[in-house]
Amino acid sequence: MIGYVLRNLINNMALLIIIAYLITRVKMFKELLTENKNTLYDKILMAVIFGFIGILATYTGTNVNGAIANSRIIGVLVGGIFGGPIVGVGAGLIAGLHRWAIDIGGFTAFACALSTILEGIIGGLASKYVKNLRSNWIHALVLGIIAELLQMGIILLIAKPYAAALELVRIIFIPMVLFNPVGIALFVGLINGIFREQEKEAAIKTQLALQIAEKCLPFLRNGLASQKDILEVAKTIYKMSGVSAVAITDRHSILAHVGVGEDHHKECTPIMTNLTRESISTGVLQIAHTKHEIGCTHWDCKLKSAVIVPLLNKNDIIGTIKLYKTREHAISNVDVHLALGLAKLFSSQLALSEIEYQIKLREKAELKALQSQINPHFLFNTLNTIVSFCRVKPDKARELLIDLSTHLRNSLQFNDDFVSLDTELNHVNAYLSIEKARFEEKLTIEINREENTDCLLPQLILQPIVENAILHGLLPNKDGGTLRIDIAREKDESATVITVQDTGKGMDQSRIDQLYNGQSCDNKIGLNNVHNRLKSIYGSQYGLEIKSSYGSGTLVRLRIPQGTAGETALC
Repeated sequence: MIGYVLRNLINNMALLIIIAYLITRVKMFKELLTENKNTLYDKILMAVIFGFIGILATYTGTNVNGAIANSRIIGVLVGGIFGGPIVGVGAGLIAGLHRWAIDIGGFTAFACALSTILEGIIGGLASKYVKNLRSNWIHALVLGIIAELLQMGIILLIAKPYAAALELVRIIFIPMVLFNPVGIALFVGLINGIFREQEKEAAIKTQLALQIAEKCLPFLRNGLASQKDILEVAKTIYKMSGVSAVAITDRHSILAHVGVGEDHHKECTPIMTNLTRESISTGVLQIAHTKHEIGCTHWDCKLKSAVIVPLLNKNDIIGTIKLYKTREHAISNVDVHLALGLAKLFSSQLALSEIEYQIKLREKAELKALQSQINPHFLFNTLNTIVSFCRVKPDKARELLIDLSTHLRNSLQFNDDFVSLDTELNHVNAYLSIEKARFEEKLTIEINREENTDCLLPQLILQPIVENAILHGLLPNKDGGTLRIDIAREKDESATVITVQDTGKGMDQSRIDQLYNGQSCDNKIGLNNVHNRLKSIYGSQYGLEIKSSYGSGTLVRLRIPQGTAGETALC
């Protein structure tokens, strides 16, 4: 008899596992398990599904001495494990009351009904308190054994007559206590397959988010300020994500909307959906499963589900990114992961854009400060020199006035454009002509320039280096010295190299280290500014290269790379 019951139980368990496999392929069932829905409707629906599996197990059970050997525990316990206490109790009540009410109930009807309800409760409570129960089939197997032992105990305590109950337990004990838990473990494994599939899809979506972000980064350099760039971002997400529509907003208006709904979700118009306004006000991700939840004010809007994620700059909410679909309840966990991934990546890039913008503002301020530092003594001394030349060398005085005008114009007139090497050298030559007139034989100047070395470089890059060499290198020497400027191409023609070398007093390594570390040292603000600007524009490898020591002069070398930086053409 035991062997007969065992064979039938294995067959019935196999049938339930097949049914379970088919159910786990149904999209609605997958969503119920993986979307972490907590509505009472969803819990009731899950309880009905698992309760129905329990009822099916009752009908496919084997009659043993007026009782039924069955695998009802599989549906009920698994329902509790994955749905929690509400689903476990609900499935247990549905399957248990059915067992008690049917005509073939037999003398164990009430005992089996009670044990079924308790098995659902056990599964629900275990899901809440047993760690890794959902992902560990061994834990599920042990829990199934405990629940079946409880059922055997309830049959012995409640079913009458006791002798019949004892005989029944003797026959069904091994089949049900040993093999039903195996069915539970298999069912848990099938459902875990759903979670593994979701994890795989989430990984694919994460990779997709990175690919989308990579394509969108060039358009996010100006933050949310450029509507044209934000529209390109929305188009890129729309093409690559496969959703029905994509929208990006700031705090008050729609910046871009691509896909379904373009006819009324128009750029530069106020935000139309209540859920977007709620996401902005609370800073919390919002998911809409129905058209009503989206709250669009347009009467014929075809967008029926959405995920809305706030965009942050530091801790400030600056807008949202929204993914829409045209079916209700169509937003999956995978879509949520994609939206979250994009929002985090975009928020990080927007924050970096803001930092980059602040750096540019600081650099401009430092350059303005550098421009404003025209030494009054230099101006007065130059004017005195010109005055002294007016009587004895009027032509030279005229030349010096032109040089002073050129120097002042280039020093005070700043724009964001790069200038040609010729323009920068004209500025340097004007300054050198004035200094040469003032100090005459004390100052020797040599400029060596190879052919075809004209290029574009940032404004006011070379003049501060030359001025520093004269004022802090050569003039402190009693006999002055020589200033030499060499301009040449690198051998591979990848950059133009400009070297400024003087035979002045030099400086020690500690001051050079201060400059490299971004610390202004004495009157070296010009060198600091040039060094930082070169690194900011071209990269860390393009800062100033300084070689110096006391008594042996100073050599400053800078490299202007061939090609482009940002949108500005260089050499």
